[in-house]
Amino acid sequence: MTQPNPPDMAVLARMGQKHRGRRWFFLLLALLAGGAIFWGLVARAPVPVQYVTAPVTRGALEVTVIATGTVQPTTRVEISSELSGTLATVEADYNQAIAAGEVLARLDDTKLKAQVLNSEAQLTASRARLESAKATVTETSDALDSAEALDRRGLNTRSVIIAARAAHDRAVASVGIATADVTLAEANLASVRADLDKAVIRSPIDGIVLDRAAEKGQIVAASLNAPVLFTLAEDLRRMELRVSVDEADIGRVAPGQEASFTVDAWPGRRFQAVITSLRFAPDESTSDVVTYTAVLAVENEELLLRPGMTATATIVVARVEDQLLVPMAALRYAPPAEVATERSGGGLMGLLMPARRGAARSGTGDGSGVWVLRDGLPVRLRAVPGATDGTSIVVTSEDLRDGDQVILSQRDVR
Repeated sequence: MTQPNPPDMAVLARMGQKHRGRRWFFLLLALLAGGAIFWGLVARAPVPVQYVTAPVTRGALEVTVIATGTVQPTTRVEISSELSGTLATVEADYNQAIAAGEVLARLDDTKLKAQVLNSEAQLTASRARLESAKATVTETSDALDSAEALDRRGLNTRSVIIAARAAHDRAVASVGIATADVTLAEANLASVRADLDKAVIRSPIDGIVLDRAAEKGQIVAASLNAPVLFTLAEDLRRMELRVSVDEADIGRVAPGQEASFTVDAWPGRRFQAVITSLRFAPDESTSDVVTYTAVLAVENEELLLRPGMTATATIVVARVEDQLLVPMAALRYAPPAEVATERSGGGLMGLLMPARRGAARSGTGDGSGVWVLRDGLPVRLRAVPGATDGTSIVVTSEDLRDGDQVILSQRDVR
């Protein structure tokens, strides 16, 4: 008998390597399967959530509009000269209290006084001519009466009567001319006297001198663009605040509404004011937005406010009492939607690895309700929003109660 051939050692080695490779493959496959199961359990496990809440309160709320502007005197007068000339004296200075009719400055009135003397002389001459004309009327009237008497006796001719009557009529006309000359002379005298009075520049109001541009010896030219010599303000204890209200807010602002404002000069202090008027014309000083000017009356008994100060006003356009209030963020909150991510790949890995739960996307409420935390879980309650001051908002709800914890936001606790 022939003996079987001994096994080839190389073949046996290759077979052993093949069996070991299969074992490693199945071992790796088992590890991947176990990891996939673990990953799925971890990915699908609920993530603890922490809610940020705020209590529902009951109270009052003010709806306000913010506007900026400047403090101005109630009455501000800029004074120029109606006449051309040289300033002889300046008798008022900055911050000086002025009474109505008090002298601010005087122009050189030498020529004006001469014109007054000339006009007075012309008036005197005109009045003398009038008296002469009246005397002539009397004379011609007597002559006419004598001529007519003689004519009735037949001692006078017709031509003499005609001449006497004509002379009388001319004398009467001369009286009319002389009277007109007197009236004209009186008007000229009144005009030059008025100019002489205007040479003295006086204050038209009781107030204070805010600005002075007049200097002694300065030449003043009366024209349409005459320089402002003095700027006066009426009683500074009563001021006004002129603010620019945005067109989006002008529909809620009305005369009589109360307001408060602050100025940089007095930080931390609020001044009270009341809207007295709203101007229909838009404010043309701002070109990028449309605004309208609101005028507010301000009491300034302590004289703390000065003309030109920049102010930020808060106008109360509505006020509600004893209403449910929640933060604005409560109406914007909604539970976030969970979104699954795409699989990491195809093939065996894609089949073994389950889809991982993605990061929660923040939800946004539609403003028709709020979410309240009840027994640790969010519950949605219907609520009708009302007035707001930008931070809190009035809500009307049959289910919401004072003290309920409304949800503002949430975050995952890792």
